[in-house]
Amino acid sequence: MAGLHASDAVSGHFPDALGPGPGATVGRTGDAAARTPSGARAYLEVSAAAQCYGAEGVYTNGRYRELGSPRIGSGSRDHSAERSQGGGNTPCGIMKDGSKQRQVRKKTVSFSSMPSDRKINSTAACMAFMMEGCEMKKVRSNSRMYNRYFLLDPDMHWLRWEPSKKDSEKAKLEIKSIKEVRLGKKTPVLRSNGLSDQFPEECAFSIIYGDNYESLDLVASTADVVSTWVMGLRYLVSYGRHPVDMVEPSQPSLRTSWIGSVFGLADMEKEGHIDLFRATQIIKGLNPGMKESRIELKFKELQKAKDQYVQAINMDTFVEAYCELCTRPEIFFLLVQFSSNKEYLDSKDLMLFVEVEQGVEGVTEDMCREIVQKFEPSAEGRERAFLSIDGFTHYLLSPECHIFDPQHKRVCQDMTQPLSHYYINSSHNASLLEDHFWGSSDISSYIRALRMGCRSIEVIVWDGPDNEPVVYVGSSVASQLAFSKVLDIINQYAFESSEYPLILCLVAHCCVPQQRVMAQHMKKILGDKLYVESPNKEEMYLPSPERLKGKILIKGKRLPPNCPDAEGDVTEEEEGLEMSRRVGADEKDHLNGLGYKRLRLCKELSDLVSLCKSVQFKDFDISKRDQKYWEICSFNEVDANRFANEFPEEFVCYNKRFLSRVYPTPMRIDASNMNPQDFWKCGCQIVAMNYQTPGLMMDLNLGWFRQNGNCGYVLRPAIMREEVSYFSANARDSLPGVSAQLLHIKVISGQNLPKPRGSAAKGDVVEPYIYVEIHGIPADCAEQRTKTVSQNGDNPIFDESFEFQINLPELAVLRFVVLDDDYIGDEFIGQYTIPFECLQPGYRHVPLQSLTGEFLPNTTLFVHVAITNRRGGGKAHKRGLSVRKSRKAREYTNTKTTGIKVVDELFRASTQPLREATDLRENVQNAMVSFKELCGLTPAANMKQCILTVSSWLMNSERSLRVTVDLSETYPTMEAQGPVPELLRKVLNAYDMMIQTSRTLIESADVVYSKLTQAQRSGLDFHEDLHRIGAKEGLKGRKLQKAMESYAWNITVLKGQADLLKHAKSEALDTVRQIHCAAQSCGISKNGAASPQLQHPPPHSPLPPPPQIQISPLPPAMSHPPPLPSNPPPQFAPPALLLSQTVPKPPAYQQPPPLPQYHLQSQQQKAPAAPQDSHREMLSSDPAGSC
Repeated sequence: MAGLHASDAVSGHFPDALGPGPGATVGRTGDAAARTPSGARAYLEVSAAAQCYGAEGVYTNGRYRELGSPRIGSGSRDHSAERSQGGGNTPCGIMKDGSKQRQVRKKTVSFSSMPSDRKINSTAACMAFMMEGCEMKKVRSNSRMYNRYFLLDPDMHWLRWEPSKKDSEKAKLEIKSIKEVRLGKKTPVLRSNGLSDQFPEECAFSIIYGDNYESLDLVASTADVVSTWVMGLRYLVSYGRHPVDMVEPSQPSLRTSWIGSVFGLADMEKEGHIDLFRATQIIKGLNPGMKESRIELKFKELQKAKDQYVQAINMDTFVEAYCELCTRPEIFFLLVQFSSNKEYLDSKDLMLFVEVEQGVEGVTEDMCREIVQKFEPSAEGRERAFLSIDGFTHYLLSPECHIFDPQHKRVCQDMTQPLSHYYINSSHNASLLEDHFWGSSDISSYIRALRMGCRSIEVIVWDGPDNEPVVYVGSSVASQLAFSKVLDIINQYAFESSEYPLILCLVAHCCVPQQRVMAQHMKKILGDKLYVESPNKEEMYLPSPERLKGKILIKGKRLPPNCPDAEGDVTEEEEGLEMSRRVGADEKDHLNGLGYKRLRLCKELSDLVSLCKSVQFKDFDISKRDQKYWEICSFNEVDANRFANEFPEEFVCYNKRFLSRVYPTPMRIDASNMNPQDFWKCGCQIVAMNYQTPGLMMDLNLGWFRQNGNCGYVLRPAIMREEVSYFSANARDSLPGVSAQLLHIKVISGQNLPKPRGSAAKGDVVEPYIYVEIHGIPADCAEQRTKTVSQNGDNPIFDESFEFQINLPELAVLRFVVLDDDYIGDEFIGQYTIPFECLQPGYRHVPLQSLTGEFLPNTTLFVHVAITNRRGGGKAHKRGLSVRKSRKAREYTNTKTTGIKVVDELFRASTQPLREATDLRENVQNAMVSFKELCGLTPAANMKQCILTVSSWLMNSERSLRVTVDLSETYPTMEAQGPVPELLRKVLNAYDMMIQTSRTLIESADVVYSKLTQAQRSGLDFHEDLHRIGAKEGLKGRKLQKAMESYAWNITVLKGQADLLKHAKSEALDTVRQIHCAAQSCGISKNGAASPQLQHPPPHSPLPPPPQIQISPLPPAMSHPPPLPSNPPPQFAPPALLLSQTVPKPPAYQQPPPLPQYHLQSQQQKAPAAPQDSHREMLSSDPAGSC
């Protein structure tokens, strides 16, 4: 949904940041703002500006083209792999009851996916539904569930349920006693093993009430019912028991004022009504993608309910239709959660949402005011810095809330590694438009591939007429391209999309005279771009992409360096031989039946080949012994698959130093594509794809290469680059030293889903469902699907959550596929593919692409993304899997026996440090999970959300209770005064345990890290002589190879566990910093410094106990070892800030208090210079020390 800045409708003020669209007329400002434009011009101003905003404010085809996925050629897709039999349960819930609906104009919300006869379209309607009541399951602590009918008293004092064995006066809950309403399985009762699998997460909620924070756990029939109850109860808790008429004042809201002013502009004759066509066009202009038929139907429905049978639309009907059509319930529900007044988000509310839910750090009120100015449609809202539901929707649809991390839209990886350490975007038979037999060659295919970031292009050259070589593939002789013309295009577009080197895979089937012509053309046309320097024989690896910027490398055959003649014989590589067979070339020169063919090569063409000399692959041992780093082997898809299955470790090791190119088998006569993930997992850099054929495989390829600015190069995972490391391409479990991630995906809704192109079904009805797929190493590959939505399929509500464990995040790809459930066969609607590393956490919109790769205008999915222990926004370091494991059940990563005595003794000595490292990390993770669960949050929550939850309990407490976080100490302590309920006492205990384990980790990590790195360095000393030592010990053949693999495994384990420990220390420091910032933001800090700083106490000094409540004593501090050698922090002591808040007992049903002020400071004063102290370490790398 997009909108118009038109509460200023009279002034015609439109957003300057968005700019007028084609044909738009910029409205008047200043004195003219008070005058209403007359005639057709006024209506044109509204329509043009609305179209303008829609073109920029939402995802459009043109907008998404900037995101790095240009259009690819036409073709067809086989959907058989993407279909699934069976549908799902149709969601049911609450719809409209005209007899009970009140005429209100405030906080409207339309649960338009509920296929019954009632619709919740306002807070008053929400209360009316709760007063009427519905049946839900009441969950007891003994894991039994009972059907009960729940309803809200008419005076809104009590929540009652029936039937019940209790006295009717006991089967009720006072609204003012409610402390919190939790959505999902957020209490121990709902998380119990006996119940967790009996109902979905989105159908459960809990009411926390009373002085002892007891829980009433409920399960509803649908997520819609849950949303209504949670929204209504949270509203009552915030506002109190005002009558509905008081809750809904007669004064119009920001939203209705704005949309009323839009209506006023359109009502040029001031008759109080406009015609149906004009009303429809205005709403469509404000919401690009909405169907006109749907808008007209809504108008007719409302008029019929009011017994109005005229074509004219009055203002009340227009406003009501807009609010029902353009309010997305899932976004309204989100706004209610974060709004302090339920009408809009002020700058503090918005700051809380952006910081806590979207995971963006360093958010200021000024930044939030800029968001309001950019996205709020009403002038009053912009002036008062209020973001209404329409502005909030515009913001969530904007590129700022795109699922793709904007950091990856530019080159963000290290480009100074050897060329063999990168995946390279590659095209196979780039000149073809279709398949190998019927497809024709076309010059535009080269342009398309280069513009899409392709960095390896194949050019197959044949003898042509008039001594001019020509380019064509297969049997497409009729559509030959002049070789010189192809070079012209390559020269023109080679570096348009990427400045990094282009590899030209030259397959020459020409006679020697035409080879000389080829060489002349290449020197003349490509000139200085050709890289012809001889490789440095003293180096061990290829140059880096950074060093080869702007250069074109020729891959092809080269004569031996000692060849004295102007021409000589070379062996044609297998790929060229297969191409010859495909066109029926003479095979009389085949040697020994091995598939080799002799080719006459001229020296001029040979000399143009430098760093990519093509050679035949024999086996891994010969390559390791004889192959030069500048030599490249090409593998048929079938052979590469065999090597990946039979020799996975050897294939990965081979690709650490040498380039390898994998090309499709000639059996793919339809130009279908292989799965590139099958070869990326082996480290193969160049996997040649048929760009002319869209489909799953091409989606994976295009999505994968977006992650580094679409420059055509992606750095491989470190475990696949390091000289001494162990990685198996067929790993089906967690990897040594790699931190697994837990990906939580909630698919909330879809917007403007189109009918599948070419669908045979009649009508516009779409019944969509979604596959969420993970592609990566075998251990990570998984897929899950949502239910089928049969009602309102073009704007479906799914509300389904999925969870995936990702063992190698750097090689994982997430793909959303939307299909139309049909009896004959499910049809493709759209898809989006994104690397795991590019995901942004929080509430995000996912743009959908068509069959041919174009972005579908205004078509999105709305999802929530959480990655366990990973903070959002930008590039965060990897965090461990947050799963509680007891010490008895804990799995320790151990070293393997090599069979070489001296080496085994060395690695055996590292067993204890490995166990210590695991214990330090797991203890912190367990403590954090316990604390989050007691706060009613999932393990994916961040620390700011936990502190915010505790703060909200205090606001809703009737007791004179005070809880503060003392920031004067090295590690913040949480203190309580007054009567402490049992739940809060457990929270304090869990918090204390989390701080204790974090402190132990921070102060012990360096010592353990030093032991692990020292063991790794000592082990690497054996690397050069390991083969000789093993042979001396009597190992040979398979046993010696196994010893080498075990040695590489052990080195990988030591390095990986050391890195995980270093990251865990950084996370612990970050946790303390988040506590500091959140305590200040929520107003519960005490003696707080303006910026968190960790100053380690001297050795053996105990942590001071909390002044009021000491949950458990902390052990003496360990001696602090030398700091990690990676990031020496700046040192300064910021000034102290005194801030505390006492929460007194509030009066019954008070108006909601404003959220506490944020104390985010962008600059801090530095203290006077202090002597260097190795025991001081900052919690933040930000030199300003801002929170």
